[in-house]
Amino acid sequence: MAQPLRALIVEDEPLAARRLAELLKKQDSPVEVVGTAESVAAAEAFLQTLQPGPDVLFLDIHLADGLSFELFERQEVKCPVIFTTAYDRYALRAFKVNSVDYLLKPIDPEELAAALVKLRSLRATPAAPAFDAGLLAEMLRQAQPSTSYKTRFVVRVGEHLKAIPTEQIAYFFSLEKATLLQTKENRRFVVDYTLEQLENLLDPRHFFRLNRAYLAHADAIQDIIHYTNSRLQTVLRPASSDEAVLVSRERVAAFKAWLDR
Repeated sequence: MAQPLRALIVEDEPLAARRLAELLKKQDSPVEVVGTAESVAAAEAFLQTLQPGPDVLFLDIHLADGLSFELFERQEVKCPVIFTTAYDRYALRAFKVNSVDYLLKPIDPEELAAALVKLRSLRATPAAPAFDAGLLAEMLRQAQPSTSYKTRFVVRVGEHLKAIPTEQIAYFFSLEKATLLQTKENRRFVVDYTLEQLENLLDPRHFFRLNRAYLAHADAIQDIIHYTNSRLQTVLRPASSDEAVLVSRERVAAFKAWLDR
């Protein structure tokens, strides 16, 4: 029986990390998760102390303390990398480091299985280059804006249905177990999605999950104020029901990177 692949998961969303670990357990060929890290610093510490090192690194891009590409600047990463991210715009940058594949969230089990087959093929032929023309073509394909995001939401207005384009949406927020859509014209509608689902349905170039309760369009962020303990407060337009809409501490670095993209 083949030796299990030893995997290190670097992911700042606990639910996403657990889901990936569960998918790895269900693979036909064994994959052992030897650790999880939520930040660049934690991943760096794992790679420096974990002996033997992992066979593969599952690496999210937006982490609690910045972009995971910083890890390659801080130290030599010897093991292959499989990127797992909600953002398709980093595929070409991923090509420049020793990545085997680039999986978009939510991770498809069949795509994950194919990435592991590719990894094992490369390990079986260590003299072969990490990248070939086919892989480059696939990376280039993934870098194109081919991901399909929602462009409108159907809401109920009395006995009628109304389609609201995403360009007219200021933000989404949770209120008493419901999810509400706030338009730029200051109208609110209930939608049948959770904020977690909306994160995957909306274009991440325009929408950002500020905290557990708010997911906002860039145009709706009127002001950003330094808050206590390195946190940030956002002022939304139209004004929100909450007095202060804070960016979660673990999302501050990713929020700054999103603003500065």
